[in-house]
Amino acid sequence: MSMQYRRLGKSGLKVSEFSYGSWVTFNKQVGTDSAVEMLACAYDHGVNFFDNAEGYEAGESERVMGAALKRLGWSRDSYCVSSKVFWGGAKPTQRGLSRKHVTDACHAALQRLQVEYLDLYFCHRPDSETPIEETVRTMHDLIQQGKVLYWGTSEWNAQQLTEACEIARALNMTPPTMEQPQYNLLHRERVEKEYAPLYENYGLGTTIWSPLASGLLTGKYRDGIPTDSRVNLPGYEWMKKHFESEAGKARIQQAQALQTLAEQAGLSLTHLSLLWCLQNPQVSTVILGASKQNQLVDNLAALEHRDKLTPQLVEQIDGLLGNKPRPDALF
Repeated sequence: MSMQYRRLGKSGLKVSEFSYGSWVTFNKQVGTDSAVEMLACAYDHGVNFFDNAEGYEAGESERVMGAALKRLGWSRDSYCVSSKVFWGGAKPTQRGLSRKHVTDACHAALQRLQVEYLDLYFCHRPDSETPIEETVRTMHDLIQQGKVLYWGTSEWNAQQLTEACEIARALNMTPPTMEQPQYNLLHRERVEKEYAPLYENYGLGTTIWSPLASGLLTGKYRDGIPTDSRVNLPGYEWMKKHFESEAGKARIQQAQALQTLAEQAGLSLTHLSLLWCLQNPQVSTVILGASKQNQLVDNLAALEHRDKLTPQLVEQIDGLLGNKPRPDALF
């Protein structure tokens, strides 16, 4: 297996094509001891980017990761770590993208992660109550102060991203380098179509999340929801409700059809799904979210089967799902 590295958009930063994130898992399913093992496993396989956010477990996810990074003692110039800002607390000054919260959240993340700077810092969602210019200026200032190296967004639409880039250009400030959108076989319109002009016009990179559609593209929901699934965790009832809905059941049927196609190609559904994400050149890194070491090792092993995802197989997938965005279609 050989990990490859891709530029984060037009920047000079190279991130591993597979990265490792802590959403849902750290603090809820993974404690510090297990986090040390998981991070070490990923790092030993070539992963150099670890994703986090203030909103994950109300900051506890970052504390677990920070404690694990401290114990591992890696050279700081050998890995990248991120945080995201938006959901910091219940009070008005503890959420959103105002200058105050973006700044306070950055300082808090640095303390929890026990690092001197954030490699990547994301606006976790757009904030309709804060002018984009205010957020752009704040991110630029944090970069000038050496507290952040690259800033980006998560689940912003193309219009909002364009505005941020144009404001930065007009004010000679640092534009967003990357966006963190959901992207997988069943969710592709935004990354492949809506953002298409942004890759060329602004050199946008992407750090995509949910490549396995919250586990749906592993095939484990074929016979119902397993008792140890994250879908059954407290606070994730919304996910369980989705899987049990008519739309969710239809997606499970699609996953079953994909599994048959994967088996014919000599692949697991998991490996097929991860490799499919990687074949998009606009994807800078695919964030893995495994909660167990054997799951992580299996996810990383997809790299051993690159040659099995042929152009012919990709065409078969498109024909089966029928969801490839049409360039001439309206958003």
